This record gives sequence, structure tokens and C-alpha cells, in this order.
Amino acid sequence: MSAVKPLEAVARDRVGKGAARAVRRQGQVPAVVYGGGQPPQAIAIELVRARTLIYAGGFLTTVFEIESGGRKVRAIPRDFQLDPVSGVPLHVDFLRVVAGQTVSVEVPVHFSHEDAAPGIRQRGGTLNVVLHTVTLDVAPESIPDAITVDLTGKDIGDSIHVSDLPVPAGATITLDGAETVATIVPPTVLGAEVEAEEAAVAEAARAESAEEKATEEAQEG
Repeated sequence: MSAVKPLEAVARDRVGKGAARAVRRQGQVPAVVYGGGQPPQAIAIELVRARTLIYAGGFLTTVFEIESGGRKVRAIPRDFQLDPVSGVPLHVDFLRVVAGQTVSVEVPVHFSHEDAAPGIRQRGGTLNVVLHTVTLDVAPESIPDAITVDLTGKDIGDSIHVSDLPVPAGATITLDGAETVATIVPPTVLGAEVEAEEAAVAEAARAESAEEKATEEAQEG
């Protein structure tokens, strides 16, 4: 699972567009912590820290322990906004994490041991990935960094389905278990197709050249 990360913040006593702009001018990002049966809490976090966390990856699957005004609260990011031109973070929404709660998170799907898959290593097949991420309903303390599929023994024609994915105990995937995640497909015949196309082009060029030569000879005669 992803480790809980500390995050320092300062409380905001004013909200609204004007207050948010003022926070941004101070090199901070306005944010809010909500949920858990408590009133929303307006906070601000350092711009550099927010940008680093967002662009490092896994931001929306990480539980943070946010310290503000001497109080600590655990929360998970639910959304963030970026400037469409500069990519600078503009706002972050956090959801409080409470005991017995599950959250819905999008988790990447990774694949391991491709060199142990005969369909890829011995037969030249290709792993065709259909789903790069899946959505999990999972307890915050059990959120995985990724779901990793072992390809050992997989041959051409084999498929991995949602029901085959290893998920944390108590977690569920919000997809039909029969849905395909990835398949191992045969080598392409693109090379042969390209050769055939090149041969056809060359033949057409020869025919055109012969026709032009015949026309010139007829004109000279």
C-alpha cells in the first residue's frame, strides 16, 4: 500500500475567489478538507510542495496526514485543478479518512515477468493492454500503489480478465469480472504487407515508364 505522507498546511479564515487569488499570490495553493461528518476546513499548502506531489504520480491514491494549526487530520485527495496554460496547481480537494470507510480510487495496472511468458519471449507475441487503470473500492489504509499482473507462463491467445487481478483483501473492482484487461497477440504480418505494397508500387512505376517510352517512340515515328 502507499505510505501515509505528511503534509504541512496553514488554515484559511477567508474563502471565495478573491481570497483564493490572494493565497496564490503568496505562493500557496488553496485547498479544502471535507467529509467525515465534519464541517469543511479551508487550508493552504505550499505551491512547490503541491506541484511536486501532483506531478510525482500517485497523488490521488495517497493518504496524507495534514497538519494545520497544531491539529492533524488524515485525508486523501479527491480532485485538483491545474492552470490550463501553465499547469500550475490552482486548488485541491481532500476527503477526510475515517475508520471503517472505503474510498473509490483509480489504480494503475502493471505487468511483470514478460520474459517468463513463452508467448512473448519464445513466439514473438505482443502484450496488448486494454485497461491501463481500474477503479477500486478499498479501505484507505489498503490502497495499493498499483495492481501487478504476473505474466509467467502466458502464451499467445491468453487473456487476463478483471477477475484475475490480485486486489487487497476487502477491496472490490467496479468492473465486470469478465472484462478483458490484456491479451497476448501473435506477431504482426506488417512486414509482409509492406513488401507486397512496395512490389506493387515498383510494378506500377515500370508499367508507367514503359508506356511513356512507347508514346515517345510513336511520336518520333
